[in-house]
Amino acid sequence: MRRNNTAAWRENTPDPVEGRRDGNALSQILDQVQRRLLSELNPNTDMGNREQVLHTIDQIFGDVVRDSKVPLTRVERDQLRKDVIANILGYGPLEPLLEDDTITEILVNGHQQVFVERSGRLTETDIRFRSQAELMRIIDRIVTPLGRRVDESSPMVDARLPDGSRVNIIIPPLALNGACISIRKFAKNVFSEADLIRSGTLNQSMIDFLKACALARINVVVSGGTGTGKTTTLNVISNFIPPNERIVTIEDSAELQLNQRHVVRLEARPPNIEGKGQISIRQLVINALRMRPDRIIVGEVRGGEALDMLQAMNTGHDGSLTTAHSNSARDALHRVETMVLMAGTDMPLRAIREQIAAAFDLIVHLDRMADGTRRIVQIAEVQGMEGDIVVMQDIFRFEQTGLVDGRVEGQFTPTGIRPKFVERFPAQGIPVDPAWFTPERGGRRRR
Repeated sequence: MRRNNTAAWRENTPDPVEGRRDGNALSQILDQVQRRLLSELNPNTDMGNREQVLHTIDQIFGDVVRDSKVPLTRVERDQLRKDVIANILGYGPLEPLLEDDTITEILVNGHQQVFVERSGRLTETDIRFRSQAELMRIIDRIVTPLGRRVDESSPMVDARLPDGSRVNIIIPPLALNGACISIRKFAKNVFSEADLIRSGTLNQSMIDFLKACALARINVVVSGGTGTGKTTTLNVISNFIPPNERIVTIEDSAELQLNQRHVVRLEARPPNIEGKGQISIRQLVINALRMRPDRIIVGEVRGGEALDMLQAMNTGHDGSLTTAHSNSARDALHRVETMVLMAGTDMPLRAIREQIAAAFDLIVHLDRMADGTRRIVQIAEVQGMEGDIVVMQDIFRFEQTGLVDGRVEGQFTPTGIRPKFVERFPAQGIPVDPAWFTPERGGRRRR
């Protein structure tokens, strides 16, 4: 192997062995192995041959451990080797966090602060990077294989790890406290309706109602704030779509996991290093209309594609689904109005609202509660227009009754209103259970 003394490859690495027996001696072994590796490997060529790098790691690791004369248990020896591989071929100190299935998000705020989210709650870890340069080296490892770059001329980037996890990176001078990484981990196990009920997101009456809506080709918008479970809920609803329909999914970063066989997945493309080649969500929505879809699922509308989504829903693609950021079901409609205007249309506001009222049938709004749990707090029907106002009516609500021992108590309660579109269900052979809309039976207390 050709030697390479590139300065960037000689940065100190995190100390994953700190706190173990004789931590200083183990750290010294780790540092010696990495220094020798980085001096012997050419990062521009050798790193592409994983088997060759692993063989070199084993050779150097054996030599350094033998020369150090530090007695190591089998567990310590195996962990040291794993740490070296993580720092050379993986994501350094982030590796154990990425492997931990209980963690849903990883948040790096500069090289001295790393938070994780478990069960909806953020906690700070004891993981640290030794320097900002080391953190930047890990960032380069994330974006380089994707043909992306992060530097002062391009200080923000969205990317996706090989396992599907979504990554956002922002660096100085925009990030004043140092480079920041936000990783939304890709769920290895797809959430089911039973999982949503078990976690208290909704109750059985609500899931039965949403299943009937999916079968009846009701257009649904799932709304909520960041991290409230919009994509998870959308995924569960979309899996109720019959298997004989052609589904086209459109996402910024692919997260949906549909079980149907006839699914076409489209993903937007960011601009390349030269700032060219971008394919937006809006372009994909327009293209999807030429692909003979039975249903279109847009992972999230954020801009002008909202207009194209409305037109798709109003031109025969019933049963389409999407998500939107908002603070309430009503606010979701206001947000869509704003996004349609972002498309550069000259449509008057009333015409936009008429399009929204005709396209959307149901708004499912989620919120993250004080105890970290995610719940559907509102399911509302879009009933039409009265004057210049889009009329909505709540069908289900979550009514919080208190906070006991840090846990939110409350119940899901139907309002007693039977949505107008339910009249279409019997003609399609979809049974309607009156108990869904009966307050005495439909509500279920969640503790």
